[in-house]
Amino acid sequence: MQNQATATALDTANIPLTERLFDALQRAIVEGELPQGSKISEPELARQHGVSRGSLREAMARLEARKLVERKPNLGARVVTLSYEQLIEIFQLREALEGMAARLAAQNMSEKEIEELQSLLNQHGEQIAEQHGQAYFQKQGDLDFHYRIVQGSKNKQLIELLCNDLYHLLRMYRYQFGMRSKRSQQAYEEHQYLINAISARDPEMAELLMRQHIRSSRRNVEAVFLEKL
Repeated sequence: MQNQATATALDTANIPLTERLFDALQRAIVEGELPQGSKISEPELARQHGVSRGSLREAMARLEARKLVERKPNLGARVVTLSYEQLIEIFQLREALEGMAARLAAQNMSEKEIEELQSLLNQHGEQIAEQHGQAYFQKQGDLDFHYRIVQGSKNKQLIELLCNDLYHLLRMYRYQFGMRSKRSQQAYEEHQYLINAISARDPEMAELLMRQHIRSSRRNVEAVFLEKL
C-alpha cells in the first residue's frame, strides 16, 4: 500500500502546476464547491492554492474555454449559472453528435475496445443493482460509457467537442441537479443494445439507437425539471 501511495504521489508531482490547479478548480465547479453564479476572487484563489496570478489566469482561461466560467466587462469572472434552456440545447447537440460518434465507433472500434466497453457496462449493471435501479451516475473519463464510445469514433473533432468542450459542463448539470429516476435500468439496457450494434458493425443501427437513447434521456430530464417547478 505504501509503495502504491508513493507512486501516486510521484505521479501527481510530475503533473504541471497549472494542470493540477485547473483540475482542482474544474472539480470544485462541477461538484458545486464553487457555487454556480458565484463571483470568483482571483487573488483569493491564488492565495488559497499557493500559486501565482499568472498560473491562475492560465487555468481560468481554460475553464472559460470549457464554458464553466464566464467573464463580463466590469463584473469580473463568475462560475456559470445553470439553466433548463441551456441543458436542453446541450441534449439536442448530443443527439446529433453522439449519434455520429456511435456510427463511427461501429466502424472504427477495435475488438479489444468493444470487449472493454462490455466489461465496463457489466460493472455499471452491478452498480445499478446496488442502487436498486434508482441511480446510474457514471464516473469521469474512461469510466463513462458515452465517453468511451466517442473516443472509439477516432474522430478528433468529435472527441474535442464532446470530451472536452461540453463534457464537464454536462457533468456539472448531472452532479448538481441529481438526475435520479427510474430510468436507470432502461438506460442500462439501451447501452447494451448499443454495444450489440457496434459489435455487429452496424453503423446505421448504432446511430439510430444512440439518438433514441439520448432523446429518451432528454425527455426524462424535462420531466425531472417540471417536477421541481
